[in-house]
Amino acid sequence: MCHKKGVGEESYVSMDTTLHRILVVGSNGLLGQKMAEHLLRGTVYHIILCSVEDAAVRNLEAAPYWKLDITSHKEVRELVADTSPDVIINCAAMINVDACETDRDLAWSINVKGVEYLAEAAKKRHATVVHVSSDYVFDGKNGPYAEDDKPDPLSYYGKSKLASENVLRSSGVSHVIARTMVLYGYAAGVKANFALWLVQSLRSGQTVRIVDDQIGNPTFVDDLAYGLLRAVELGKTGVYHIAGRDIVSRYEFAVRLARVFGLDESLIIPIKTASLKQPAARPLKSGLITLKAEVELGYKPSSIEHGLEVLKTQMRHLHA
Repeated sequence: MCHKKGVGEESYVSMDTTLHRILVVGSNGLLGQKMAEHLLRGTVYHIILCSVEDAAVRNLEAAPYWKLDITSHKEVRELVADTSPDVIINCAAMINVDACETDRDLAWSINVKGVEYLAEAAKKRHATVVHVSSDYVFDGKNGPYAEDDKPDPLSYYGKSKLASENVLRSSGVSHVIARTMVLYGYAAGVKANFALWLVQSLRSGQTVRIVDDQIGNPTFVDDLAYGLLRAVELGKTGVYHIAGRDIVSRYEFAVRLARVFGLDESLIIPIKTASLKQPAARPLKSGLITLKAEVELGYKPSSIEHGLEVLKTQMRHLHA
């Protein structure tokens, strides 16, 4: 059963139904929180938030919160019927690549079946599904990749994300698939992403070993949220690559982060991916070409330095 938290039922059902209703799935995560922020800056949408936790990490009066487990067919069906969204933005996913490799049933349940349930419910409502995918659908041998390059995932995580894309393609539902990579940013109560982990580690004087043979474009989460919002505003469908401007190694990103944050870059030791002996294979020469999003969505990807400067300011303000 879906349980709504926060705003009372009466205030919700009395809303003006001429405005677009947008359901943000996975709203407690990093991207979900940023998506809600971007949507709430205007007054043209009714926003409904949902995530697997009992309560919202931030109580936003303008956006009622519902508890939802997307692996439950019944919960998804009931929530979409109750809220009648015009657009469903799916920010929920199992993104721990090695955990996906070792717990494949859970990865498939969240990353594929959950999308299947959302698509099925959206079809009954004639809603559009906006879904976030990954550069891990590619093998990382010939990056950077354009939207029409052939996927060939190496890991189970990548396979699950490609399967989720195929679910939408075959569903008959109007949809946007946004591939992104190396997402970083700051929001309330989120797990440490690559950039936050680096800042915390370097501030505490720890040596960090970072791979110098995984190449791609680190993506500031606010940029991704903006790109998704533009796709919604413009009524777009199809596949878009929404990622950062600069294509660099993880090691290079770490060094540039240390410089922006005024941390000791000598603590960053370059290593090779093979030395980590991780359960899941990683695409090495990856990266996403964002030209289509730039032209069709007016997307303007941040440079690494700009994204990190904004991140630094956000961390300072939220800690103040």
